[in-house]
Amino acid sequence: MVDEFRTVDITRVRGASRAVDVDRAATEEPLEVRLHGRPFAVIMRTPGADRELAAGFLLSERVLHSADDLGAIEYCAEPGPVQGGRHPHTPAENIVNVTLANGSADSLDRLLADRRQVMGNSSCGLCGRLTIESLRTDEAPIACAWTIDRATLSSLPDRLRQSQRVFDETGGLHAAGLFMRDGRLETSAEDVGRHNAVDKVIGRLLMADRLPLSDALLCVSGRTSFEIVQKALFAGIPIVASVSAPSSLAIDLAREAGITLVGFVRGEGFNVYAHPARIGP
Repeated sequence: MVDEFRTVDITRVRGASRAVDVDRAATEEPLEVRLHGRPFAVIMRTPGADRELAAGFLLSERVLHSADDLGAIEYCAEPGPVQGGRHPHTPAENIVNVTLANGSADSLDRLLADRRQVMGNSSCGLCGRLTIESLRTDEAPIACAWTIDRATLSSLPDRLRQSQRVFDETGGLHAAGLFMRDGRLETSAEDVGRHNAVDKVIGRLLMADRLPLSDALLCVSGRTSFEIVQKALFAGIPIVASVSAPSSLAIDLAREAGITLVGFVRGEGFNVYAHPARIGP
């Protein structure tokens, strides 16, 4: 497998002095996702938890709706050409093939036709969609009666940061963590892309047949965009928190979807942009 970070030569400049040194950089590699051996998408990601990433990604693409739809996710034995990439061949460890449990040949053809065959970069959560209309969802709003107290919510970014092993080496990765209502960290993931980290976390629980995640909340290390809120909706997560700002579209979707959206969780303060009743005293 490809390492999550690599050692690189650098020139370190401090004031008027400079010196040759080494540093560690987060790895970014393409992951080609195939459906029944046919190319579906290429995701630029940090290697690690690739099967979970593929599962979470396909959930957000509505290829999967539950664990019942998933037959298998396996690394390909044979390398092949990179779809839309610059390299002539992709190593086998950068290709996963997904077999659907409930898919017909006709439905597979429709899935492939509904998506452009493009490479998404590590900041692109919705690359490859053909139309703006394809972003809409018919998911029902999330109903949730439980609350989380202010002190527990405020502690989540620090707890998430403590789980970032690769960030400690590189300083260059985003993180997503799934927390229980008592503040316990259930699972976390790191990646060069915020949405990839979320897909890894959600995909891990999807593969364990634990969706919907109605008793959990999602905390992310960067800003909250539309696609992150949408991923939470598809996974049934009622609360999304972030150390940074949400976008206007993320706020609109959270309000429509019944998701409590919290931003700027820093120290003892934060802003609640949607459904504040789930945040206790």
